[in-house]
Amino acid sequence: MSLFNNENAMKIELRFFASLRETLKQSQEVLELPEAATTVGAVRAHLRARGGVWAEALADGRALRMAFNQELANADTVVTDGGEVAFFPPVTGG
Repeated sequence: MSLFNNENAMKIELRFFASLRETLKQSQEVLELPEAATTVGAVRAHLRARGGVWAEALADGRALRMAFNQELANADTVVTDGGEVAFFPPVTGG
């Protein structure tokens, strides 16, 4: 028997890079998603709901790149169990 109420819960790995990593004070975590979080955008919203620095760092108006399984993604990209969602600031060249 599982320790979790929902044995079919989807788990993903999160990765945070650059200034986002510094702000959130972590580079990665494994997250069990609520059923409604099926896209990269929904994952971002779920993390924002933690409040505080999470809400600020992942706010809708912030320029932020997202990737799923190491490919650039948009908010509508579907996430799958065992996948990796990454968040990072846009890269500028000079």
